Amino acid sequence: MKRLVTLASGQFGDLGLEELCSLANKMGYDGLELATHAHFDVQKALHDKEYIPYVKATLAKYNLSCQAISAHLTGQCVCDVWDERLDGFAPSSLAGKPEAIRQWAIDEMKDTARSAQALGVSVVNGFTGSPIWARWYSYPQTSQKMIDDGFQLVYDLWSPIFDVFDACNVRFALEVHPTEIAFDYYTTQRLLQLFDYRKTLGLNFDPSHLLWQGVDEVGFARDFAKHIYHVHMKDVKMFKNDRAGILGSFLPFGDTRRAWDFVSVGHGDVDFDGIIRELNRVGYEGPLSVEWEDSGMDRVAGASESCAYIKKMNFSPSGIAFDGALKTK
Repeated sequence: MKRLVTLASGQFGDLGLEELCSLANKMGYDGLELATHAHFDVQKALHDKEYIPYVKATLAKYNLSCQAISAHLTGQCVCDVWDERLDGFAPSSLAGKPEAIRQWAIDEMKDTARSAQALGVSVVNGFTGSPIWARWYSYPQTSQKMIDDGFQLVYDLWSPIFDVFDACNVRFALEVHPTEIAFDYYTTQRLLQLFDYRKTLGLNFDPSHLLWQGVDEVGFARDFAKHIYHVHMKDVKMFKNDRAGILGSFLPFGDTRRAWDFVSVGHGDVDFDGIIRELNRVGYEGPLSVEWEDSGMDRVAGASESCAYIKKMNFSPSGIAFDGALKTK
């Protein structure tokens, strides 16, 4: 099965588009997942007639394609309860203005669907944000109504956005992730049910965020297979440290005292073999996008090695039963 191995561009935001394309080609990638905060300007795509031809030509120059764009930062601003961290995700003129940031994010997500359509891309990956993430532990006591109202707000804010996605024939792939309304198995199940399994809403499957929470990443892929619209190949390493807990202790990524850390693909504990077999089972033919995050490894070395690892792992299912040749007439 020929699936493209692509590179998520967000972690390379310090490079210009052409510089990144050249590097991605040298590292062995087939394409890029272009991040709207770094390498794909939504408003230019809609209002500058020369912009999309430039993006396409630059990708083609280095034998790359784009099958998905990433709008994680914008989506986070739709449903999050504001604090100063969101100021870095929105235009600087909106800093400190919670409602203005939210309205910008809603409008920008709608335009992201339109710009994806203009680029010829049918999947936008991203986050939804969450109005109730801070209440996950239920202390001070969290009532069921608070949780229900939080999910309802997500539904109310995202439904009009999804209407535009539908009009553009573009799907939204939510990355199940801490700080999102869907961050594990049961919250994902609840969110899909809330939207009545609307086809617009699917998943950007990233196993790394599940494993450190104790969620079976292969079982998740199996149960939600028909909702997987895009795949992030990202690894996480679990460390034996009896002093550390999974909540991170406010230790930064890369600190060896942590109980877990993101690492280059193949250096952690994610069962990529099992994941590929599940993707093969359901006929997933979309890209396998390496999201490189490894504070302990050189970026180019890590991303290059990750690409080679996934290309080796990107096997096709067998066309015959392994014991089929043993049969005799």
